[in-house]
Amino acid sequence: MLQLVQSFNDGQTKLELVPVPLCNSRSVLIQTTHTLVSLGTEKMLVDFGKGSFLQKAKQQPDKVKEVIAKVKIDGLAPTIAAVKNKLEQPIPLGYCNVGTIIEVGRDVTEFKVGDRVASNGPHAEYASVPKNLVAKIPEGVSDEQAAFTVIGAIGLQGIRLVNPTLGETAVVVGLGLIGLITAQLLKANGCNVIGFDFDQSKVDLANSYGIDAVNPGKGVKQVEYVLEKTNQIGCDSVIITASNPSNEIISQSAQMSRKRGRIVLVGVIGLDIKRSDFYEKELSFQVSCSYGPGRYDSGYEEGGNDYPLPYVRWTEKRNFEAVLNALANGTLFVDSLITERVPFENYSEIYDNIGKGNSIASLLVYDTEKKSSDSRNVKITGTKTYIEGKPVLGVIGAGNFTGSTILPKLKAAGAQIKSIASSKGLSGSIQAKKHSIENSTSDYKGILADSEINTVLVTTQHGSHAMFVSEALESDKLVFVEKPLSTTWEGLEKVEKALENSKGWVTVGFNRRFAPLALELKKRLSPAPMNIIATMNAGFIPPGVWVHDLKAGGGRIIGEACHFIDLCTYFTGSKVVEVCMNAMGPDAQANTDNASILLKYENGSNTVINNFSNGSKTYSKERIEVHQQNSTLVLDNWRKLTGFGVRGFSSKRSKQDKGHFNQFKQLLESVEKASGPTIPWEEVLNTSKATLAAVNSLIEGKWISIK
Repeated sequence: MLQLVQSFNDGQTKLELVPVPLCNSRSVLIQTTHTLVSLGTEKMLVDFGKGSFLQKAKQQPDKVKEVIAKVKIDGLAPTIAAVKNKLEQPIPLGYCNVGTIIEVGRDVTEFKVGDRVASNGPHAEYASVPKNLVAKIPEGVSDEQAAFTVIGAIGLQGIRLVNPTLGETAVVVGLGLIGLITAQLLKANGCNVIGFDFDQSKVDLANSYGIDAVNPGKGVKQVEYVLEKTNQIGCDSVIITASNPSNEIISQSAQMSRKRGRIVLVGVIGLDIKRSDFYEKELSFQVSCSYGPGRYDSGYEEGGNDYPLPYVRWTEKRNFEAVLNALANGTLFVDSLITERVPFENYSEIYDNIGKGNSIASLLVYDTEKKSSDSRNVKITGTKTYIEGKPVLGVIGAGNFTGSTILPKLKAAGAQIKSIASSKGLSGSIQAKKHSIENSTSDYKGILADSEINTVLVTTQHGSHAMFVSEALESDKLVFVEKPLSTTWEGLEKVEKALENSKGWVTVGFNRRFAPLALELKKRLSPAPMNIIATMNAGFIPPGVWVHDLKAGGGRIIGEACHFIDLCTYFTGSKVVEVCMNAMGPDAQANTDNASILLKYENGSNTVINNFSNGSKTYSKERIEVHQQNSTLVLDNWRKLTGFGVRGFSSKRSKQDKGHFNQFKQLLESVEKASGPTIPWEEVLNTSKATLAAVNSLIEGKWISIK
């Protein structure tokens, strides 16, 4: 299928040929008929992509600070590589999709094949969308009209926050697409609506809907106008839908408001607020979040868990339905907002002139009879011939880390990669193009069924690792999986059973033990017991990110601290027999990222692993101290190894190298030579059990034995 994307690297807006996305258990697969171009939002993305590197930096000062901090800790070269990789990731455009359902996930009961629906799907011939972001289109509402659903929900959520009552005066600042819809919905709520915009054509259109709209560019003073219309009382509410960096808009909004009035921001404006404007009138100010409650909540959007209606009356999906009902009953009119209709393949007619004309709403129209491809497999390069006797790889997962680290290091090590799978298709195709991979697919089962592929790499979200590894082993593949092996005991048991009956083997991406400085440190150790202190200055990750979710990511202890349990096991040359974990705070949860893990080893060694997210970004991210027989070795952020009291060794420096290249070089050699996994299964299993047991220890408040 074809999908429209925006490149942040070269600024191009282009169609990509990608596999039809997979329809998971809580989603529906939609064949698109129409999508609406959100001229405001998409113009910002297009303009950002076309900007120079310096212009991009000026627009993101906080990101610049992060880059500078990363340079100080990790060095210039790794930082440049990370920034370059980020810019090379194109993003899908569009979020106002209409079409017909052609496939329904097994856990979806409210939709059926053939239903016409509106969703926040992208500009693409097919879209897989979670059920809570999809709404049925009522009879009498055309696909063109339904394309305004999501945009309408953005305006409607702003109105929900204002909470207007019959007879109130509401002001809409900015009569673009969202503003015009917002003004209509306010009028339907029984409000006296005043609108402002500097585009006379939009003002005229608003007037045709019965809105009291004026153009400040023709000499109208906005504050005075509102005060005159309200007998000097001021308006009850202001909804700002404009996009303008000026701070004047928020100041004027405050000045035209009555005492204890409400101001809601839907658009993007300058927010240098004068305290006096708000203090004297006790004004309330709130920023509206997209379509409504549920937005950015993975449990709601991806997990399919609804909020109970008596407590959350209007979720984002229910806002979608409300807009569709307004279209059906004639309280919202959108036909006159349509400026142009363009065939999907002629998208450049819109995007080459985006923001330059007087367009209000542009529709992309899809020819469902002449679709480019309906396959879940796309050939990216010509058919390749693979060297006999060498490993042939299939990669399941195409996320940021896969693209920035795994694939480049694999290619540098000489890997032959035949296929890459990503559930939505786009990210896999982008990586396949970049790294000359023959096939991109949205269905990983094709990789497992391919007899030419002997080695499977699993690089998906942590919570899915055990499932993919088990299925790959059942297909008798050799398996490399990024850490962790499993986020649950049940998953680990499933992998063990699959391994027992498989001709393949499994190893885990514990790359640190392959790092040059780790190998150097290991050389300086004797078999005697040792004390190890390993500190991970992990850095803060916002709570809503998937790594904290116990189902998706397993939490940062399981997902990240396992690296250092394996590394300490490698250094000690022994196995963990007992583990205890304490965490910061009076009520620490399983997904904590501020904890200390204590490990007892079979040979008498002791280890303390500190995983902290509350440390300074200017401090080393990773630091290991090994104390043994009156000597100490300190490994600092994979750039320097220092010996204290170590005979014949004082220090060694290196460019930052966390072992990925060596790891994959050895992986390829082990497959070619049939020498077995790069890390013995007994060590992988011990590390996996110790990691899971650490979380158990926190919950149960005691030491846990590892069997």
